[in-house]
Amino acid sequence: MEVYSSERMIQEEMTTKADGGKANILALGKAFPHQLVMQDLLVDGYFRDTNCDDPELRRKLTRLCKTTTVRTRYVVMSQEILEKYPELALEGLPTVKQRLDICNKAVTQMAIEASQACIKSWGRSVSDITHLVYVSSSEARLPGGDLYLAKGIGLSPDTNRVMLYFSGCSGGVAGLRVAKDIAENNPGSRVLLATSETTIIGYKPPSVNRPYDLVGVALFGDGAGAMIIGSGPVSGLERPLFELHTAIQNFLPDTEKVIDGRLNEEGISFILARELPEIIEENVKGFCDKLLGHLGCDDMGYNDFFWAVHPGGPAILNKLEKKLDLWPEKLSASRRALADYGNASSNTIVYVLEYLIEESLMKKKEGKKGGPDLGLILAFGPGVTFEGILTRNLTV
Repeated sequence: MEVYSSERMIQEEMTTKADGGKANILALGKAFPHQLVMQDLLVDGYFRDTNCDDPELRRKLTRLCKTTTVRTRYVVMSQEILEKYPELALEGLPTVKQRLDICNKAVTQMAIEASQACIKSWGRSVSDITHLVYVSSSEARLPGGDLYLAKGIGLSPDTNRVMLYFSGCSGGVAGLRVAKDIAENNPGSRVLLATSETTIIGYKPPSVNRPYDLVGVALFGDGAGAMIIGSGPVSGLERPLFELHTAIQNFLPDTEKVIDGRLNEEGISFILARELPEIIEENVKGFCDKLLGHLGCDDMGYNDFFWAVHPGGPAILNKLEKKLDLWPEKLSASRRALADYGNASSNTIVYVLEYLIEESLMKKKEGKKGGPDLGLILAFGPGVTFEGILTRNLTV
């Protein structure tokens, strides 16, 4: 598709602004636990591990496993863990201590591995990191995981740390928004953003009293993600991937119960309301228009942008695609991330951005333009909270 002249003007303006200190994503990294779950085998394994033989619940989970479009996921849960903590597969037992012991260790290890992969890709020394933003909804402790991660990768004690707990699926983009602000207000800084999540904290046996739990069983995965963010990339030393511009956040009043998570003696209990996809559909256009309004241009359509959307689930992606009349390929990176990793909460946006870069480079290799330069990074989380960042893909 030919680029509008107005888009070229906007890109030139953005380039000028970038020279003045706009933040860039300079590197990406990811890590996963060793346990890979094939979606086709999940039902048998889950019902065997929890000693459940309810045929109706089995049929329901089988249907959900197909509709989520997930093919593979990584999880911390293993036979070894269940043998050591058999109480995790039983109903009504106080197991929050055991769960947090497992989760705290697991998220730290995954965050360390993702951060190390990111730093290696970045190509500079860990001593050049000045700030750390740490995101997780899978642990609870003092000091927090940010300190354990800093120690694990050898960050300087002078590193400034920020911790975002229990932001759910919007946590990755929320963390990116915070990292952007830090980078732009501290010239020369380099911010490590690390996200790490595991579903162990909410693992439960199937129950007819909690049919919504099966959605999580069929959808969510574990893993970690990392980014390096900084302004003024060093020529010849750093290779910027995305240039970050306007970042906004909105919450929808009186939607606190739509995504409801409670920490109790059995871990975390989540309830995702059925109307969540519809609520996002009703409000996403206004949110995106507000974000795109910062461009000051009205003659560009939604398909003139790329879309890096956190894949909360196929229903959310379908609603967004329909509401904005997006071409199917616009959400291909989000759908690929969902299929390969499930909804890994705050981490998933890292996987989406990696797939966007891969698609851009593949098009360039074929002699085509790598896609639109301008795009939106979006995520939706508890609140209901919308997070969005207007960005430019520097790999196209």
